[in-house]
Amino acid sequence: MEPNHDVQHVLTLHCPERPGIVHAVSGFLLEQGRNIIELKQFGDRRSGHFFMRVDVAGPDAADLTGRMRDAFEPVANEFGLEWGLEPLGTKRRVLIMVSKFGHCLNDLLYRARTGELPVDIVAVVSNHPDHQALVEWHGIPFFHVPVTPETKPAAEAELLRLMDDYDVELVVLARYMQVLSDDLSRKLTGRTINIHHSFLPSFKGAKPYHQAYARGVKTVGATAHYVNSELDEGPIISQQTVEVDHTFSPEDLVAAGRDTECKALSNAVKWHCQGRVFLHENRTIVLR
Repeated sequence: MEPNHDVQHVLTLHCPERPGIVHAVSGFLLEQGRNIIELKQFGDRRSGHFFMRVDVAGPDAADLTGRMRDAFEPVANEFGLEWGLEPLGTKRRVLIMVSKFGHCLNDLLYRARTGELPVDIVAVVSNHPDHQALVEWHGIPFFHVPVTPETKPAAEAELLRLMDDYDVELVVLARYMQVLSDDLSRKLTGRTINIHHSFLPSFKGAKPYHQAYARGVKTVGATAHYVNSELDEGPIISQQTVEVDHTFSPEDLVAAGRDTECKALSNAVKWHCQGRVFLHENRTIVLR
């Protein structure tokens, strides 16, 4: 039997909703000799906006991605699409920021190393030196950038410089316990994911598990969201919960929440990098 030399691509798009979009896209893919492997779509009737992600396969050829992009331009122009076309599994260049709690960092490093996440972690930045040995063991550059009220502007300027130097596509705040300035948050809109150790919108800000304990909650969790200028108010991508009860101390809640933090954050990073997350106004559409 001849080996299968098909290659897969992911087409993502969104636009104002109107008849004929799916017909035009599927017709284009047929003309290109592509077979649809997975198709997810959502028409938001409240906002009148349409979202679509298509995983397709077909024969390989020289400069296939570039030629498919060029051929799709007339369809995109006709429907006013915002779109992207990438080979399946394209790795995104990711910079991780972390403070003293290392469980989310360690989880992301492991998942990236095993290939579970389609990412290339190009650098780690921390306001503490605690995780330098771990990061460098993975062969990743580590940058210790201390932050005080006086040095915060310089620290954020250094972050932007590192993002430029390493051609960073996504910043992940893996329990980075510093609030980004409004100016930096605006610059990083749509390409910075934070993990908050609470099931937002409840218990925002500092020590959410202690706030949850004081309210006698029966469920704790974590929320991965895009960063914006409002503290812990960015569009939510992924959430995880775990059941607890009255016997849990604040410290027990912290321990119980760690796994939810890791899972919510890794899911958000994976879905973002796979092109499954669409940011529209102040909410997300996740096609999975």
